Amino acid sequence: MFDLDLWKEIIDALKKNRMRSFMTAFGVFWGIFMLIIMSGAGRALENGIMDGIKAFATNSAFFWTERTSKPHEGFQRGRRWDYKNADIQYIRANIKDVEYLSPRLFGPNTYGGDNTVRGIKTGAFNIYGDYPDFYKIDPWTPIKGRLLNEIDILQNRKVCIIGERVAEVMFTENEDPIGEYLKINGVYFQVVGVVHPETRINIGGGQKNEAIMIPFTTMQRTYNMGDVVHFFSVTSQPGIPVSKLEERLKELLKNRHHIAPDDLQAIGSFNIEVEWKKYNALFNGIQILTWIVGIGTLLAGIIGVSNIMMVIIRERTQEIGIQRAIGATPGKVMLHIVMESVFLTVLAGYIGLALGVGLLELLGMALDTNTEEMFFRRPEVSFKMAVSALTVLVFAGIFAGMIPARRAVKIKPIDAIREEK
Repeated sequence: MFDLDLWKEIIDALKKNRMRSFMTAFGVFWGIFMLIIMSGAGRALENGIMDGIKAFATNSAFFWTERTSKPHEGFQRGRRWDYKNADIQYIRANIKDVEYLSPRLFGPNTYGGDNTVRGIKTGAFNIYGDYPDFYKIDPWTPIKGRLLNEIDILQNRKVCIIGERVAEVMFTENEDPIGEYLKINGVYFQVVGVVHPETRINIGGGQKNEAIMIPFTTMQRTYNMGDVVHFFSVTSQPGIPVSKLEERLKELLKNRHHIAPDDLQAIGSFNIEVEWKKYNALFNGIQILTWIVGIGTLLAGIIGVSNIMMVIIRERTQEIGIQRAIGATPGKVMLHIVMESVFLTVLAGYIGLALGVGLLELLGMALDTNTEEMFFRRPEVSFKMAVSALTVLVFAGIFAGMIPARRAVKIKPIDAIREEK
């Protein structure tokens, strides 16, 4: 390893035919370069998606009502039904694995045109009635003011929190929305907070920044909604799979609302835990595919190196014979050839690794990662990935040189000296 004469011989051998050495190394370079680029791109896609959902409660599920699909207990199929306020307390009393449980209402005229007025300004926004626990499931960050709280619920306060886009449309740039009033579907509400969503997951549709949220109890009373609940969200206690809770909760609600146990349509649900597992499986699959494609490309380069080394051995038959004749051991001859292969492979691979990482860094700097809709963020390669790639290169270089080296030591010295070029 530290024999300077050995390294001088290796470098001289590569310099004798620069073009061949370059073309041989290019296959290895391209293989490792593509491995790094594909891995970084896969990680950027993962970062872009996970940044938008990682703050969301992964042990959560959401439930809404649909028409029944089967008759049951005298009720015909196709029946419409609704959750009620009493269902929330009933669930809490009968299912102990619930951590957070929060109902939600959709305001009147939510999707039917302009529903918010302030002076001469109007806007069409998503209106929701919420409990404070909802923001523990789907987090929002106050930019100004605060979130809704329990006192707002208990006192039926006519207050609201608004998304950033609502503030931009309904207020001028220099205005402070806090303490001002918006007329929402004919009723005035005081703005107590301007908020920003921490995730891109949106249960209910529409742009999250275009949302206006008021206390749940206030919406029911103000707009004469009775005790109807449009849908609710739930999280399981730590260590309890929400999928287990989902099935238990559906069973409970079907029994309470006279729905057939085998009616799979009556209760709609969305399980974040299941979706989270799908995302993780997707990204693991991308990484595996990246390694398969990258190593396949790298293997093609390694085979090229091995073939070229075979040609080199053929050209240096006499040289090898002379080395053997003057006392070079088979081990030393093999070491020389293997080291030459490893040197060429690792050098080309390291250049491919460095250029790949550099390109990813430039791409990361060019991307606007502050954009909410960006699904491609921070293309990067982990240190573990880089070390793994270099390890693969070392073993690949040994493999590429071992077969030619074994052939070289099988040549008899006297036959090698007599060999004509």
